Amino acid sequence: MGNIVAIVGRPNVGKSTFFNRLVERREAIVDSVSGVTRDRNYGKTDWNGREFSVIDTGGYVVGSDDIFEGEIDKQVKLAIDEADVIIFVVDAHSGITPMDEDVARILRREKKPILLAVNKVDNNQLFEEAVEFYGLGLGEYYPIASSSGSGTGDLLDAVVENLPKKEDKPEKKLPRFAVVGRPNAGKSSFINTLIGEERYIVTDIAGTTRDAIDTTYKRFGFEFNLVDTAGIRRKSKVKEDIEFYSVMRSVRAIEHSDVCFLVVDATRGFDKQVQNIFWLIERNRKGVVILINKWDLVEKETNTIKEMKAKINREIAPYTDVPILFVSVKEKQRIYKAMEIGLQVYQNRSTKIKTRKLNDVMLPIIQNNPPPQYKGKYVKIKFITQLPTPQPQFAFFCNLPQYIKEPYKRFLENKLRENFELTGVPISIYMRKK
Repeated sequence: MGNIVAIVGRPNVGKSTFFNRLVERREAIVDSVSGVTRDRNYGKTDWNGREFSVIDTGGYVVGSDDIFEGEIDKQVKLAIDEADVIIFVVDAHSGITPMDEDVARILRREKKPILLAVNKVDNNQLFEEAVEFYGLGLGEYYPIASSSGSGTGDLLDAVVENLPKKEDKPEKKLPRFAVVGRPNAGKSSFINTLIGEERYIVTDIAGTTRDAIDTTYKRFGFEFNLVDTAGIRRKSKVKEDIEFYSVMRSVRAIEHSDVCFLVVDATRGFDKQVQNIFWLIERNRKGVVILINKWDLVEKETNTIKEMKAKINREIAPYTDVPILFVSVKEKQRIYKAMEIGLQVYQNRSTKIKTRKLNDVMLPIIQNNPPPQYKGKYVKIKFITQLPTPQPQFAFFCNLPQYIKEPYKRFLENKLRENFELTGVPISIYMRKK
């Protein structure tokens, strides 16, 4: 299950530098999809084998320098609500400022793990002077220099130590669905239609602290968990943290799900904001079903559905093996079908292909279409296996893995999709030395 770490603090203390240092080791893996709009305020990283999401709250502040204190307070409270661990960054050069004291006052009241990072400690004198930060009443502090990376290891050890313990898997694992999308796309109505007016609730399982709440439903002969989520909004013109809030919420919902229903308002189309959510799902390696809602409101031409599908596929290329369903929540059209497809995608995501079958199917294809030679050298792929991960990942063992480029990996991915049931699921391909 995904954990979230939030970085808070006043402007210009080096939050973004620290954030970049944390996520850049992973950036290449996380964003290897062409055309992904990089959302610089959200990233994934791992330390000592624990993977977690990092959110830099500073990136969402309006008018950074002359910022209202109220704005920072709001963000800190939001981070407290949504994150599992909070890193409070202060600046060794400027010492404790009134704004730092203000943030510390809010944080001291909280039960959440708060780690105080004193940044820009780049010489011995500052190291000794950093003692004054005990005055913030948050206990031990971590002297770091994000520009050089000094001290970040100890801080990350503490982060991982404070993340919620991995809980033992319950006996019966139900599919977890999240319903995500922009506000007013019809998410709540979709959920209400799924649940039925009488709310067929069996149990309410509250996650840790203020986690996404799982609600178990039995309906239409399906049993599943629904991950509660709030809408994603565009940066509003009002000086509000709506975007930050909704990004936190969506990240949380996506992280906690197996499959996401991405609800799109047919009258607005598959715009940039929706695309960002799509890539967030892809980046988290979750199953996805795209639901085009309010289809009853669209003027129909003969090819409307075909054209809309083609347009969406252009936007999400090269990952186009994704179910797109045209629904009307209001008219209760194709809701049952959406659930069926969601469960199919859930099964595809947990599919395990036998090694022998994988090799029987893929090796002849590779023999007929070998990787292009590189610098006069031939790459020979000898053996393929699926890795034991929650979602489909494949290792191709060969003599010169470094010579296999993106286009050939895409070719392999397409062949895997043609031959095995992997619709709606991002897959990862790794080249390994045999």
